[in-house]
Amino acid sequence: MVTLIHSRFSGIMSVSGKMARIFYLDRKTKKVEEEKVYGKFFIECAYGNKFITKPLKKILIPSLTKSHWFSRLYGSIQKMNMSRKKIPTFIEKFQADTSEYLDPVTSFSSFNDFFIRKLKKEARPIAEGEKVAALPADGRYLVFSDISNVDHFYIKGQRLDIDMLLQDEALAKEYKDATVVFARLCPTDYHRFHFPCDCVPSEPKLINGYLHSVNPMALRKNISILSENKRVLTELESKEFGKVLYIEVGAVAVGSIKQTFTPGEAYKKGDEKGYFEFGGSSVLLLFKKGAITLEEDLLSASSEKLEIKANMGESLGKAT
Repeated sequence: MVTLIHSRFSGIMSVSGKMARIFYLDRKTKKVEEEKVYGKFFIECAYGNKFITKPLKKILIPSLTKSHWFSRLYGSIQKMNMSRKKIPTFIEKFQADTSEYLDPVTSFSSFNDFFIRKLKKEARPIAEGEKVAALPADGRYLVFSDISNVDHFYIKGQRLDIDMLLQDEALAKEYKDATVVFARLCPTDYHRFHFPCDCVPSEPKLINGYLHSVNPMALRKNISILSENKRVLTELESKEFGKVLYIEVGAVAVGSIKQTFTPGEAYKKGDEKGYFEFGGSSVLLLFKKGAITLEEDLLSASSEKLEIKANMGESLGKAT
């Protein structure tokens, strides 16, 4: 028996009480696909329905997410030379397209080295037009034209707390009714993130926090994870879209968030901004109300609480 968690199709299903299944819409094929979850045993133990006592969960989740020791340790292991043995199995299991890689698979010295791989330029063409914004990363997307009018994120009644997210009263007032773009990156994704438009970025600001999972099973229990986790905020000054807030959010098993740009320098749409070391993670973009008209397919799927899987460089929307 298959039971929908929400009355409308939400992208998450539970099957006879077993491990929740996650679904997304593939932007290219227009088909709904089931996500292959990396580390699903741990996620189910911590956030799902797998049998584990409540007292043990109360110990497990804080020890792995509220202190960073587990993520640091796991990240260090992924940088060891012996971890490269996992690469072929990973590629086969998740059907990774190695033809996109800039460097041959045999050149990676560790699993983390493979994880932060670069792609050939032609593998991610950038949407053309100076008034067109591009998706900042490979991932699964949810978008909202006005976050103040949204009564759901992954589940009805959950709202993203902008004050808590930004930790800046003045910025929170500016973006209280922002257009929000949320990209969830899985461990199987390309983990470098890019600028969505021509811009001049500010000095990045670290907001320290926990390292909860950003898997939908965790987010549907508590969307505040996005405003509790460790994150980095950069203000982008752009001609076409005004000031855009760019936030990278860390997650469990993410070694670190690395910035590769130089603050104060001008960058083109699609230029690299940085990368996440091993683990799942996410990117948030906040545009001021009325600054951008989002692509209809992104809006339509998000209204159904269904993520769209899309690639960096594809069209996000147009400046209004």
